[in-house]
Amino acid sequence: MALTRSEARRMRLVAQGLAGPGRAGGRAGAGTPAGAAAAAGVTGLAPAQVVRRFVAMQGQDLRQVLRAIAIRSAPGTTVADVRAAFDRGELVRSWAMRGTLFVATPQDLAVLHAATGERMRLREWRMCTERGIDLRLATRAAEVAVALLDAGPARRSALLAAWEEAGIGTGGGNGYHLLALLAYDGLVRFGPFAAAGPGDREQLLVGGAAPAVDDPQAALEDALVRFVGARGPIAPDDAAWWLGTGKVAVRAQLERAVADGRLAATEVAGERMLLHPAALPAAASGVTLAPGFDEWFLGYRDRAFTASPAAMAAILPGSNGVFRPMVLIDGRTVGSWRIPVAKGVPAGEPLLELAEPLSPARRRQVELALARWPHG
Repeated sequence: MALTRSEARRMRLVAQGLAGPGRAGGRAGAGTPAGAAAAAGVTGLAPAQVVRRFVAMQGQDLRQVLRAIAIRSAPGTTVADVRAAFDRGELVRSWAMRGTLFVATPQDLAVLHAATGERMRLREWRMCTERGIDLRLATRAAEVAVALLDAGPARRSALLAAWEEAGIGTGGGNGYHLLALLAYDGLVRFGPFAAAGPGDREQLLVGGAAPAVDDPQAALEDALVRFVGARGPIAPDDAAWWLGTGKVAVRAQLERAVADGRLAATEVAGERMLLHPAALPAAASGVTLAPGFDEWFLGYRDRAFTASPAAMAAILPGSNGVFRPMVLIDGRTVGSWRIPVAKGVPAGEPLLELAEPLSPARRRQVELALARWPHG
């Protein structure tokens, strides 16, 4: 089966859980056939099931990832429901591949750490040593963290205070890098939430042993299959980029999955891509809203596939590392939007910045989708 880029973008919407009847992502316009989403197993999912499909979701911005999970979950799922999945221990947030924070199930985090943890820990250790943190200090920091978290979840500020009391300086980024180092060691991760006022609540640190990974290679291959299923059609090398490992091994694992039917191959504008074997051609989906730092944009190496240079500039103004929420039309990113925030809570009407001209009717659809956005 050969696909145009337009067809492939629409199929990605279904794979990502952003298209289909009842989606909570602020859709307006024609609906994608229910069969396409149902065949790929992306409908009616609980938050933890959504994240497991993706293996891991970009979690550097906590507010945004909570919304990214909510819009892909069963209709009616709220951000509070997503928080509850963390509170039950079904989801955690921690440093994983590529040196950033991701949300995953505890088991998948352990799988990712088994595949990338040693390399990432060495990278983090170099950053620690550049700041004067030696083995003695890192060992002592681990001891203090384990003792604190043995008593139960704790605020990040409480851990930093405990380190300071133990004579471990946390200024100049030391606290951040020590925390990341211990995360790669599987000693700490962000878990449940504590009430902290009317805005988003603070996520607490938890300790305890990470889940065992009995067969790391088999577990990683299963994770890569799910990675493709939640993002396809996608180039095999995007999976290697996402994982941050060598292309050869990842290609081999994905080709085994194609050979035994767990994945399928297609051609998109002359490029070989992989996708879920039950994926179906998707109809026009109309307007879809996605949060900032979303897997729709950050889950791929080739972002030009869905966004023009003008759209990318609207999403990432000034290349400052802050990825704004996105406006999608049939899987094509046409601009950004945001809700003003004051003191941690929404304050004002959504602000829209379009990078491409739209017809008056289509613009009205975008404005209607913004008015219906349910997640603050």
